[in-house]
Amino acid sequence: MLEEGDRGQPSLGAVAELRAATAECHRRLERRLDIKARFSTRDHYRSHLEGMLGFQDPFEQQLSRQGFGKVIPDFQQRCKSALLVADLQALGGSPEAIASLPRCLRLPSFRCEAAALGGFYVLEGATLGGRVLLPLVQRQLGVTAGSGGSYLGSYGEQVSSMWRRFSDAVEAWCTDSSRRRVAAAAAVGTFNALEQWLCELTE
Repeated sequence: MLEEGDRGQPSLGAVAELRAATAECHRRLERRLDIKARFSTRDHYRSHLEGMLGFQDPFEQQLSRQGFGKVIPDFQQRCKSALLVADLQALGGSPEAIASLPRCLRLPSFRCEAAALGGFYVLEGATLGGRVLLPLVQRQLGVTAGSGGSYLGSYGEQVSSMWRRFSDAVEAWCTDSSRRRVAAAAAVGTFNALEQWLCELTE
């Protein structure tokens, strides 16, 4: 189980510190992934979803085993592996083929709640990007939130409120400089692991 640390008063917002700590990681990942190319055909889009499932699924399982739900009570509602599976099935994948897709074995290890929040920050942040990417695949590929695009459209109209609740949890937990440093290091580690995983699959 995750262990609780000391609390104090932050000098800056924890989410703002996470954003600053991961800014270069985020930019580098976007450059290497080339989203426009990844979403240029249905085959490329499907390959991207397969890669995301390979990372998201073991990531969510790890947090679930560690009792992350006591930090984020709606954690199960935020798990998106099932959405990725549904999208891949909508794009023609069989349950057997999807189940046999490779999973990432080199995930960061989260030894406390602050680290888990930092890692989850990366995947929760992707929901904000999904609002921009879903219209792109709708125009180019004819994919909709109800047919192959549920992962990009996760949370639907609630995406902003879901992000606010997650941000509030980060601020409530990471209330001292030690926890914020741990969360930032975990977020950077998660970005690096995601970049390595997705780019190794295509390079």
